[in-house]
Formats: sequence, C-alpha cells, structure tokens
Amino acid sequence: MALPALGLNPCSLLHLFLCQLLLLLLPSTAVGDSVQGPVPRVKFHAGDGRRALSLFHQKDLQDFDTLLLSSDGNTLYVGVREAILALDIQDPGVPRLKNMISWPASDRKKSECAFKRKSNETQCFNFLRVLVSFNATHLYACGTFAFSPSCTFIELQDSYLQPISENRILEGKGQSPFDPAHKHTAVLADGNLYSGTMNNFLGSEPILMRALGPQPVLKTDNFLRWLQSDASFVAAIPSTDVVYFFFEESASEFEFFEKLHTSRVARVCKNDVGGEKLLQKKWTTFLKAQLLCTQAGQLPFNVIRHAVLLAPNSSSAEPYVYAIFTSQWQVGETRSSAVCAFALSDIQRVFEGKYKELNKETSRWTTYGVPNINPRPGSCSVGPSSDKALTFMKNHFLMDQQVEGRPLLVKSGVEYTQLAVEMAPGIEGHSHLVLYLGTATGFLHKAVVSGDSDAHLVEEIQLFPEPEPVRNLQLAPSQGAVFAGFSKGIWRVPRANCSVYESCVDCVLARDPHCAWDPKAHVCALLPNPIPMSWKQDMERGNPDWACTSVPRGRSRRPLRRPQIIKEVLAAPNSLLELPCPHTSALASYLWTHGPGQIPEDSSAVYNGSLLLLLRAGQGGLYQCWATENDFSYPVVSYWVDSQDPSLALDPELAGIPRERVEAPLTRVGGGASLAAPRSYWPHFLTVTVLLALVLSGFLILLIASPLGALRARGKVQGCGTPPPGEKAPLSRKQHPQNSTEHRTSVGDVDSDNNHLGTEVA
Repeated sequence: MALPALGLNPCSLLHLFLCQLLLLLLPSTAVGDSVQGPVPRVKFHAGDGRRALSLFHQKDLQDFDTLLLSSDGNTLYVGVREAILALDIQDPGVPRLKNMISWPASDRKKSECAFKRKSNETQCFNFLRVLVSFNATHLYACGTFAFSPSCTFIELQDSYLQPISENRILEGKGQSPFDPAHKHTAVLADGNLYSGTMNNFLGSEPILMRALGPQPVLKTDNFLRWLQSDASFVAAIPSTDVVYFFFEESASEFEFFEKLHTSRVARVCKNDVGGEKLLQKKWTTFLKAQLLCTQAGQLPFNVIRHAVLLAPNSSSAEPYVYAIFTSQWQVGETRSSAVCAFALSDIQRVFEGKYKELNKETSRWTTYGVPNINPRPGSCSVGPSSDKALTFMKNHFLMDQQVEGRPLLVKSGVEYTQLAVEMAPGIEGHSHLVLYLGTATGFLHKAVVSGDSDAHLVEEIQLFPEPEPVRNLQLAPSQGAVFAGFSKGIWRVPRANCSVYESCVDCVLARDPHCAWDPKAHVCALLPNPIPMSWKQDMERGNPDWACTSVPRGRSRRPLRRPQIIKEVLAAPNSLLELPCPHTSALASYLWTHGPGQIPEDSSAVYNGSLLLLLRAGQGGLYQCWATENDFSYPVVSYWVDSQDPSLALDPELAGIPRERVEAPLTRVGGGASLAAPRSYWPHFLTVTVLLALVLSGFLILLIASPLGALRARGKVQGCGTPPPGEKAPLSRKQHPQNSTEHRTSVGDVDSDNNHLGTEVA
C-alpha cells in the first residue's frame, strides 16, 4: 500500500486524522479574525419590523446606479439601465413613481457592441452614469450606450420628465465610461461639466475633462502621463475657484516589490483656458497630490472608495472632505475600512507647496523647490500663462507633500463603498457629525462623531437578504431619510427609529443625535424644532445617571435601578424554567441576579443569555437580568418566580411597580433530578456524534483498503505480471531463478523484438 510506504501505520494515521479534525473544529485565533473598531450597538436583520424600510422596485427595471435629488427635495431622479425615473418622495412610505422615460441603446450600437465581443446579456445596454441638474428646466444625462458613450438634455415640466428625441443625443466620450464596470465621477459647476472617466474602449486612457458651458473644452494630456493608466475616479468636488478630483492609481514615485496603489486628489482651476502654443486644449493648472489615511497598528489605507464635501452651516466653521478608504492588503480573509477627514485648508496648503521632479537618468522622483516664475505655475491667475510656466507644468504636476487626514473611524471585517454625511444639532447646542456608510455586502452603518471623541456606531441595518454592494447613497434632509440604490431597486431608510428605545436609559445610551427622551410622554422620539428644554440627551458621555433622573445629582439615584415592570411566573416545584433576557445592546455585558445576591449555581445555568432554572423549594423570588454599559448598570428584565404552594411574600421594595403574568417554558423534572439538569448538552452531543462518525468512517476505510492492497500486491507477484524471459526484471524486485523445462509460451506471446514465438510447446 502507498500509505505504509510513507512510514505511517494505521494507528498513526488515525491519530493524525483526529488532530486535523480537532484543528478544523476549534475556533480560529488568527489576527484577521479579531474584530477591531466600534461595534454597532443595535443590529437589524433584513425584514426586521423594528426598523421599517420602504422598497421601490419594478420587475422590468434594474441597476439603480445614479441618484439625483431635486432642488426642492421632493423628487428623486434615478438613472437605471436604459431608463430614467422621477420618484415622488414626499410621503414617508414607499416612493411613488411619477413618470419614467426610456433611453435604450440603438439596435445598431448593440450589434456593434456584440461584434466587439461584449456580452449581450450584461454589457451591451445603456447604463446611466451621469445625471445632473443643468438648470431649472433641464437635466443632463450621460450613459455607456452599448460601449459608445452618449449624452442628452432632458426637459422638465413640473418635475416630470419629457421624452428624449434621437436628434438631441450628443457624443459622450470623456464624460461617461465605455464599460459600465469602470468607476467614474462628474459634477456640474458654474454651468460646466467636470468629469473623470476612461476615454477609450479598452479602458486604459483615463481623462479629466471639462465640457458644456461657455468655457473651452479642456482635457488632461495622456502623452505626458499625468494620470496612470489604471486611474479610478470616485468623486469630484467643486470649490470657490477650483474643482477637486479624488481617485486612486498605481504610484510611480515609490519603489516597491509590487504595484503600489495610492489615493490622490487632483486640482484644476475653473478659469483655465488652456495654452496658446503649449498645452493647447489641455489643462495648464493640473496638479495632483497624495492622500494619506493611516492609523498606528493598521495596514495603510491606500485605496479611496468615495469622498464627499460637507459645507459648514456657519461661515466661521471650516469645510471638510470626508472619504472612505480600504487597503490593497488584507490579513487573512478580512478587509479593513477607514473614514478620514481632510480639512480643505490643508488640501490648499499642499498645492501651494513644493513640487516633485522626475530625474530621467535615475528614474527617481526628487523634491523640487518653488520656481522663480511669476505668477506661480498651476495657480488660478487671470489670463494665459507664459511658455516658461507651461513648460514647467508639463513635468511638475506632482506635489511633494502629502495631504494627511484624521481617522474618524477604523473598522476591520467590513468594506465600505458609499458615504453620506450631515450635521445633526443636539440638545446641548452642539452639532454632531453623522456618517451613513454603505458596505460591500448590503449593510448600512450609522456612525456618529461628537466633538473630538472617536466615532461610535449607533446601528447596523441589513438592506438586502443576499450579499450585494450598496451602489449609491442619497441623503434627503427635508424628508428625514437616506435612499440606497442597488441592483433591484431603492430602499428608503429613515434616519432614525427612536421608538425602538423603550426606556429613558436605553434612549440615552443609544447616543443617537436624532433621538431624545420626552419625560412628559415617556417615549423616545425624534428631536423637534425647536427643541424643548425638558427633553433628555447625552451625546458626549451617554450617562443616564443625570439625564434620566429629576433629583439632584448629590441625592440617591436608586429609582433608576427599579424595574419598569415585573413579569410574574408561576410554576410547580421541580420544574425547569427558561427565563429569556433580551440583549438590547451589543455593547453591554449581562448578569443574572437573585434578589440582592447571585443566582443559585447548583440549580441554574445561563445558556444563550437565558436563565435555565430548576425551581426548588425556597428558590423563588425576584430574578433580574442586568446590563452594564458605559459604566452604568440597569435591569433589562425582571421576573417574580413563585411556586403554586406555598406562595412567597411580596418584597415591600417592589411595591408600586406594574406586574404582568407570563408563561415561561416549563419542563417537569423528577424529584431526584441531578443538579446539572438545567444545562443543555445538545451541542456537545452533536459534536461527539460527528466526531465519532468521522473516526469510524476513517477506520473502516483503512480496514477495507488494507486487504485490497494486499490482494493487488499478491496478484502482481503470482499473475500475469511476471516478465517474459527476454525482459529484465525491475531493479527494485528480487531476482528469482527460472526453470527452463517448465516454461510455456502461447501463440499470443511475443519476444522482446515483438516477434511471435509460435505454438505452445513443453
């Protein structure tokens, strides 16, 4: 047999098999499996009634990729595959379809697309990639148009879309990608469309382009390699005088053992008109710099996924760009994500610093100081630049310094794809940053940053039953909702669901800036405008000690520890009870108590949070499940367990608390039941059964394989495997003398020269 040839007997093989099986069954302790970063306090699975969502979908529509909110905030325009929708979102329920216009790719373009070996089922369609508001009466849209980018103007009448005529379709190259899988970005600023996309069919020529409007059409110079061929654009953000493009590409300034990705921010001036002799119809103000989003102890977050600008409400506050990043590396099978904040002033400062220069002899990038050219090359000066400045700009487009961001949230095991941000006012008079984060597996995270503290995750909402990336997020502040687009439709997600927090303690511990406790109505509700002074909230500390009590801080806060309701459970002696404890917060630790002390260990056990209690004489009374969160302990649920005879006396301290009769799952146990009866051994039984079955199967296979191997070996020695006289025996076998008088040859036998030996002779 082959196995014994390895030096392993059946006992050793069995031992090795058991060891490998135990290693597979034991939980992994790899670094990549450890969860780092904030944990969502509350999690809602798909279809959970506590977090009501509204879904808009139609059977014949798919790929809801592009979202645009109207100026009045009452209509949501959606670009889907080969159609554009206008949805009425004023009602809090499911968005209502106002009207829809189709914009399919022509049959000729689809045939050409299929001829170029693209898929007729997934690629040769018109995927909407650009949808912006051109003015009060028109939208501007661009699509892939079966790998032939095209654009058009769409007329609006009372927010209703008017049909598209074929003579109004324009060339869209440089404004929309050819391939629907390529990332892109576009923004309308001062009547001009600034876009970043791929400019060729192969997807190897990235371009930053300005089109429409009164300004001349300008592009990046592909020959000068201002952009790497794998550049991937994620956002375009206009500012006062410039437009910023955020993208990622392979880094040419670093020497690395593999292709290193890096995140970039590029800048072009709005008043750029191109050069007269040099850089004609090209950008003369194109500059780019590296974005850094790092945290100690983490892999570098070098791949940017999305970025948005949050303009402050007051003129004194500084605008920030918020961006989500991932890493091109991962530990194990997990990937990490980060959210970083970049001050707009820091970005401007880097573009006013030193440049980098490529040494053509050594092919290395070195620092180059500020040239003695006035006005400064790349600045947004009025009028055309000099030839000296343009010559300098052709080769000095990379800035020396990096734009460093402040990490707000770092979380492993999740990959963020989309981001929406807003500032939410609080009771204390401070505004809090709220982040809505879409993941690659169809979850929506709501994170809050209060002051200089780290971000905390308020909730996690599963949008799709099957894993699928969130393709777009659109915040509608006037409607109090976030709209998430995916392949089959659009989810309307209310910004908060305060009613899920049933007590003041739970409402304050949630630290949701949209929710506060109303002491008069005894409910957790959305913050109204103006905010009543009596409402309770603590965003900075999340401490219910002072937020949920009306007595002075120096006095006793014992009423906070009193249960709101007591559930009465009646059971016969020697009955096995299961007392559930709802885990309302993933951040809390839970503990069961019996009256003022601990639960009886000889007749109880905790399994999956529930208390399994073997009710014996004298062991009734008050059983409470306590949660400890943020250094604050409170009872989650309280049970008054009593036997039918004799009845226990009511604790005087529990007087005045409402009581509710409930039925707990009961199991009659005999009087001689062991003390371990409450414990559940079902998981252990399944594990032992599976192990025993696998061991027996492996042992049977070894027993069956051993006789078969022996029979095969015996057949090779005694059967037709004996070599003919003219053939040498293998060197690995022992030579045996042959008896010439007993040798027989048949008609079908051949010699070493392939000649027949004749008839049979003795």
